[in-house]
Amino acid sequence: MRTKSGMSRRDFMNGVALSLAAGTTLSPLKPWAATGTPGYYPPTLTGMRGSHAGSFEVGHAVSWAGTRFPRPDKQTDGSYDVVIAGGGISGLSAAMLYRQRAGGNARILILDNHDDFGGHAKRNEFIVDGQQLIGYGGSQSIDSPATYSAASAQVLKDIAITTERFYQYYDQDYFRSRNLGNGLYFSSEHYGKDQLLLDVFRSFSGAFRGGNFSETVATYPISEEAKTALVRLMTSEQNYLADMDASRRVDFLQKISYTDFIHQFTNTPKEVTDIFRDRPRGIWGVGWDATSALEGYRWNNPGMAHLQLGDIGSNWLDSREDEPYIFHFPDGNAGVARALVRNLIPAAVPGKTMEDLVFARVNYGLLDVPGAAVRIRLNSTAVDIRHTGDEEAVDVTYVSHGKTHRVRGDRVIYAGYHNLLPYVCPELPVEQKQAIEYATKVPLVYINIALRNWQAFSRLGIRSVTAAQPTLMHSFGLDFPVSMGGYEFTNDPDQPTIIHGTYVPAVPDTGMNNIEQHKAGRRALYEMSFSDFEQNIVAQMNGALSGGGFDAGRDIAAITVNRWPHGYAYEYNELYDDPSFGKDVGPHLIARKQIGRISIANSDASAYAYVNGAIDAADRAVNEQLKT
Repeated sequence: MRTKSGMSRRDFMNGVALSLAAGTTLSPLKPWAATGTPGYYPPTLTGMRGSHAGSFEVGHAVSWAGTRFPRPDKQTDGSYDVVIAGGGISGLSAAMLYRQRAGGNARILILDNHDDFGGHAKRNEFIVDGQQLIGYGGSQSIDSPATYSAASAQVLKDIAITTERFYQYYDQDYFRSRNLGNGLYFSSEHYGKDQLLLDVFRSFSGAFRGGNFSETVATYPISEEAKTALVRLMTSEQNYLADMDASRRVDFLQKISYTDFIHQFTNTPKEVTDIFRDRPRGIWGVGWDATSALEGYRWNNPGMAHLQLGDIGSNWLDSREDEPYIFHFPDGNAGVARALVRNLIPAAVPGKTMEDLVFARVNYGLLDVPGAAVRIRLNSTAVDIRHTGDEEAVDVTYVSHGKTHRVRGDRVIYAGYHNLLPYVCPELPVEQKQAIEYATKVPLVYINIALRNWQAFSRLGIRSVTAAQPTLMHSFGLDFPVSMGGYEFTNDPDQPTIIHGTYVPAVPDTGMNNIEQHKAGRRALYEMSFSDFEQNIVAQMNGALSGGGFDAGRDIAAITVNRWPHGYAYEYNELYDDPSFGKDVGPHLIARKQIGRISIANSDASAYAYVNGAIDAADRAVNEQLKT
């Protein structure tokens, strides 16, 4: 359902189209929407999306309740050269690479538990006052493509994505030319009064280096002691580790959190660190209480600039100077997923260029056509993957629309949620199960809020808002200024636009490590309904933007909450993990081992939550199978 300017308050409270709560008691076998249904077009659904109702119940029944779905005695479908469980970027890439390397006649079936393809690379669409708005509901951008492996770079080339063109499409001067800065929101819940003030932390490497910290910090609703400590911290040129042997400093900073370092070495009170504690949640899934001081040094955080650690890594933002963070479709990496589907099933996605992907409307009815060489079957959760008795093929049992089915593949590539694999693949060795259980995905929520105008942002002179001690969204603001393929990013505050918000559930300052916080955050996320999100979003935006004349009831047209309890792949955190662990070292190497005719391709298997991590895993899995 598309958003209309004249929608009722009841529509608004239900997210326009879908308001099923996270804890809905939907039966694992209850039929969900059929892909071939007339008008079936998931990107326009609002309310609770991402891990939506109907996508996770079967998986939870298998992993939580130990449910064993009946395995059909006979195949309910034909046989395929390869069956791929998981239709995200990794699974779609595996399908394309397998067809390229095994031959164009290869028969491929892709199963995915969601009602849309792309995994975390989801597209959200709105129609507001007759204008189409396009946003991203998960995987955000193609990060640092110049560093891609030959295989990942070739995949982008093969699906007609030329990243250099984004230098033309992404307006890098958009916010600067409009004098839009960053706001810091002090909520009445934590500070007694709603206030939106200048964010000294977001400006730390820029405008404030001239020495205007004091004037801004003086406006913050914190004690005079805290103000003094904050200014001292941000202007300090002291080497707090001067008494420590230089050879020990890096090791020491890896094993102390940035928050603890600031408290212990700079005499800065918790009242100050609370304000910026949650900054890294969007990258690490936890705050500075569970992220190393060495990472704080890499980010060029306050108090870290003069520790004299040598050339061990500079500010992570500065590292992008040669290749800015601009490689972004209006729908994020859903553009990459759609380009892959176009390559696999050209009739389903009209057009030929990366530009015409933007307005291309996918024909979902053509994704799973009988007799087609490549078929994408949505709303289908794999529940049992095992070799046949002669070990010459692999049978996959899956649940779709309330029924169990069994399909056979000469080979299988598992490209789904890695931690579910031990529950669906009984042949998995114990050592491999233990390696899989070492990590857990990071819970994440990306929120798209369709506004009828963004006058409040313009009047306040801000592009984004970061919350001090957030109640829900850690940050929200104007989307990436990308115009391409006839789609124009808003140029006028009177125009409708999308505001993008981020929420990463965690439980900071509890003594929990990062994985414990991820798991606790996931549990909390499953208990939240769309109504919980909506009420908090409305309160937070009204509180932060009221000075600009914002009124949520008038200005918000629709909300889409992309909830990912099993969000992005786990990346090793040196504060808790062996510092030697990384993409090439760590338990994930055992966790992704080939099991006969079954290989594993997902970003979890790369321990790297980026597009190239997903593609590189697909490349490895396909090569494994074709060498066997």
